[in-house]
Amino acid sequence: MRKPLPMTLFRNGLMAIAAVISCLVWGAAGLAPARAEIEIQVNQGTLQPLPVAVPAFTGAGPYGADIAKVVSGNLDRSGFFRPLDPAGFVEKSLDVNVQPRFPDWKAISAQALINGQVTVDPDGLLRVDFRLWDVFSEQQLLGLQFTSTPENWRRMAHKISDAVYERLTGEKGYFDTRVVFVAESGPRVARIKRLAIMDQDGANPSYLTSGSTMVMTPRYSASSQKITYMALRDSGASIYLLNIETGRQETLGQYSGMVFAPRFSPDGQKVALSVERGGNSDIFVMDLSSRVSTRLTSSPAIDTSPSYSPDGSQIVFNSDRGGSPQLYLMKADGSDVRRVSSGQGRYTTPVWSPRGDFIAFTKQTGGQFHIGVMRPDGTDERLLTTSYLDEGPTWAPNGRVLMFFREAPGVAPKLWTVDISGRVVRPAPYSGSGSDPAWSPLLN
Repeated sequence: MRKPLPMTLFRNGLMAIAAVISCLVWGAAGLAPARAEIEIQVNQGTLQPLPVAVPAFTGAGPYGADIAKVVSGNLDRSGFFRPLDPAGFVEKSLDVNVQPRFPDWKAISAQALINGQVTVDPDGLLRVDFRLWDVFSEQQLLGLQFTSTPENWRRMAHKISDAVYERLTGEKGYFDTRVVFVAESGPRVARIKRLAIMDQDGANPSYLTSGSTMVMTPRYSASSQKITYMALRDSGASIYLLNIETGRQETLGQYSGMVFAPRFSPDGQKVALSVERGGNSDIFVMDLSSRVSTRLTSSPAIDTSPSYSPDGSQIVFNSDRGGSPQLYLMKADGSDVRRVSSGQGRYTTPVWSPRGDFIAFTKQTGGQFHIGVMRPDGTDERLLTTSYLDEGPTWAPNGRVLMFFREAPGVAPKLWTVDISGRVVRPAPYSGSGSDPAWSPLLN
């Protein structure tokens, strides 16, 4: 099992961002950064990606080039930035403490410039200083310093990406995160499904289960340290809790019937799940401290896929109580059930945005599958993707990007991402086959 990297230094040094922003502004210690003239409107339906230059950071060994490459890749995949080819850079070596030659960057139409320096302290720690510049206004917009152990260099690159993304878009970043998913291998008739985890950019993939049992629907807790998932054995299905940091695993008791589709409450104290008995499934909630279960639905229908609102007061789920799978809301105690989806087709796998403004879902219409979003009251429905099979959306922690899995006839499923405008749809940077992704919160 993959062990997490020690992050004490991030908490004590890297995360102390606010203390260093002002003092690193060019030529005016203590002054607030100049307001960007290149702010990006992330909710725009059409958008020209911002040309950004990310030259290799100067300094220690290969870290500078590697960090710049990760930052460039993160920004590129967001769809809001267009990293420029380093072969065209005029100014070849930049000192992080010296103002860039802005005419050289204007000449290649760069609108933003990110440069940095990597050093190794006498105690072996890696220190990364970086600057974000508005090329045309010739102003520094951001300056930060991160310190950690060398094995954490990728996380420092993700932190830099998050800081740049937030400064230029006004939205929180989502790059310093991980994704847990079901890694699939082998022939379709004997498919091996293992629980796996990777960084959001596909790096550092590793397995969390051996593949001796089939696993499905992994879901993160708000702490990002625990996941819950379903394991299917010959004896039946069980719901497990797994602590990623310690490797400790436990079951959520015994149920008579099939149990599936677990999901944590926002405070991590409860797990909502579905229990199937005799062809009928209902939604239950288990309190993790007492292990007492409460039944929330009692309809002679299939009620499944519960997902809490961010404040924990409501649950969205799908049910065929109206004749076909549709989306319904209820209060967290099971009262006040009401239908919210109203379009044609079959709605499944709802999941509430971390921001609370949208519910994502899978929709099947006319032999095609879609990933879509709608407001919690059912308005403003938008279909973001269309293919032979798109299913299982999960939100990035900033509530502006979704990951899902896509399958073509005779082809193993792959992980994909889409932004909430539907403008940026692309394969996730993981070369293997995967399904049922779940995006972590931002790491600590």
